[in-house]
Amino acid sequence: MTKLFAGFALTATFALSAMAADVSGYIIDKSCASKPAMRGNVSCAQSCIKRGDPAVLVTEEGKIYQLDNQAKVVEHAGQKVTVTGKVEGDTIRVDSVKI
Repeated sequence: MTKLFAGFALTATFALSAMAADVSGYIIDKSCASKPAMRGNVSCAQSCIKRGDPAVLVTEEGKIYQLDNQAKVVEHAGQKVTVTGKVEGDTIRVDSVKI
C-alpha cells in the first residue's frame, strides 16, 4: 500500500510540474537583462536582439528566464508581456505571449 501511495504521489508531482504557467515581465536582450533601467527600453532591446543577442524574460523581481522559442517573443522586444508556457528551472518553453 505504501508503494502504491508513493507511486501516485510521484505521478502527481510530475503532472503538476508539466503544467503551463503564466510569467509576466519584460522581453529584453540577455546582455542587458541584469540592468533594471533597460526594462522597457524597446529600441535597445530590438537592436541587440536583431544583432543576435538572445531574448530573455525579466520579471519585476529581477528573475531572468531563458526562452526556448525566440521566434514567438522577438516581436515583443522591450515590451511588458505575459508568457505562457512550461517553466523548467530558468527556462520557459513558450506556448504564447500576450501584451
